[in-house]
Amino acid sequence: MRGFKVLERPLLVQKDERRSKEWLMSAEAISENRAKSDLWHGVRLSLPVVVAAAPFGLLFGALAVDNGFSVLEAFLMSAMVFGGASQMVGIELFGQHVAPWLIVLSIFAVNFRHVLYSAGIGRRIAHWPLMQQAVGYFILTDPQFAVAERKAEAGETVGFAWYMGLGLPVYVFWVTESALGAVFGKLIPNTHALGIDFLLPIYFLGLVMSFRKRPLWLPVVVASAAASIIAYKTVGSPWHVSIGAVAGVLLAVILPPHHSGVEARP
Repeated sequence: MRGFKVLERPLLVQKDERRSKEWLMSAEAISENRAKSDLWHGVRLSLPVVVAAAPFGLLFGALAVDNGFSVLEAFLMSAMVFGGASQMVGIELFGQHVAPWLIVLSIFAVNFRHVLYSAGIGRRIAHWPLMQQAVGYFILTDPQFAVAERKAEAGETVGFAWYMGLGLPVYVFWVTESALGAVFGKLIPNTHALGIDFLLPIYFLGLVMSFRKRPLWLPVVVASAAASIIAYKTVGSPWHVSIGAVAGVLLAVILPPHHSGVEARP
């Protein structure tokens, strides 16, 4: 009996180890399935942005070639800059042969709002590894920020798989559409005549309206819109974009939440 008990202990240890391995494998499988589910959820959310941005990607490629860019240069600009408005400003200024520092300054003016976006989204992705955060900041766009912020406000974690599912299709299609526009630009019909260039503003309006329950929503929107319009009429493009954004941020900092007339959600 004593010898049987001695043999029984290693068997129990082996069973415990087997159970631990099975539990770890099960946990890994659950985590992998969840990551896949989050990824495809993000992809589904990206589809409206992909469709709405398509005319602008094609238009950028066509305009880039018209302003002296090669197809490769148009492709690389979309791949490395990944900013529709700033790319449009860039090719317009390149075509006018202005000083390089002025081009850089103008593009910075358009993209200044991304400094504000990065400060906000940084709180949501601080738990990611550093390299993942770098990728996340690179593919950050207006809709990416708005949808991620809305997810975080709902009490959900902004995971890397979900974030990439939301942002990566937009990036891939933007670069692809820019290349197609550069190659087949002459065949692209007038987007203004078709009316499809209005899809993206409608999508952005929907994103803005989704935040209407937040404190100070209405005053911030009104201040941003008013400042942007005034800046457009006085200073001109592209500065009106960043001036409107800064005006809204400053108002949100100055006024206490109760001025909005809407109570903050818990």
